[in-house]
Amino acid sequence: MGKLGMITIGQAPRTDVAPIIERCLEGRAELVQGGALDGLDKAHIERELFPEEGQYVLTSRLANGESVVMSREKLQPLLQKRISEFEKAGIRHILLLCTGVFPGLRAERSYLIEPDHLIPPAVKAMAGGRRLGVLVPLQEQCTTLAQKYEPYGLSPVFAVASPYKRDEAEFRRAAEELKEKSDIIVLDCMGYTEEARQFMAEASGKPVVLSNALMGKLVSEMI
Repeated sequence: MGKLGMITIGQAPRTDVAPIIERCLEGRAELVQGGALDGLDKAHIERELFPEEGQYVLTSRLANGESVVMSREKLQPLLQKRISEFEKAGIRHILLLCTGVFPGLRAERSYLIEPDHLIPPAVKAMAGGRRLGVLVPLQEQCTTLAQKYEPYGLSPVFAVASPYKRDEAEFRRAAEELKEKSDIIVLDCMGYTEEARQFMAEASGKPVVLSNALMGKLVSEMI
């Protein structure tokens, strides 16, 4: 059996998301996890990686379940280091567990699977001419994540709910914001779970796309 390396921008193991990916793999590959923040404590992360004004903002989960907010510019060298370590370990397919945009990430021998390259065109095909709603974890991400949909002729409307608080009321408020403005909704973070998808679908009455499940299904056909 081959291996699929899964690198979170937070800390591994991702006990919240890994089961979704493993179900999609259906025994085709062993899932090997790693995280850009592995070995770092929260105080260090908040001190060294917190976003400065104008920087691209990201959020992810630590191994203890807490969440942190980070700058892409400060995080990317750590992420590249993990990719290189997976390559040296002989892992030939590497999934980035983040829907954000990371210009310049590279793999020398392995195939690096970046969700921001796959999700927007897949969503465009799924949405057709229907209106698109997008749920994101942070208000600051509404502008930056809109840019990845623009090349595909999509102009989504956004709402905000954290995948790491598990606050049903927050998800339902977001669904109320989106249901009159959209016909299909995408949960644009790899940290959202099936529980979040169900909250959004029930409250909005719309089809809801779970990004990590979509990536799991696509990746399962690539390995």
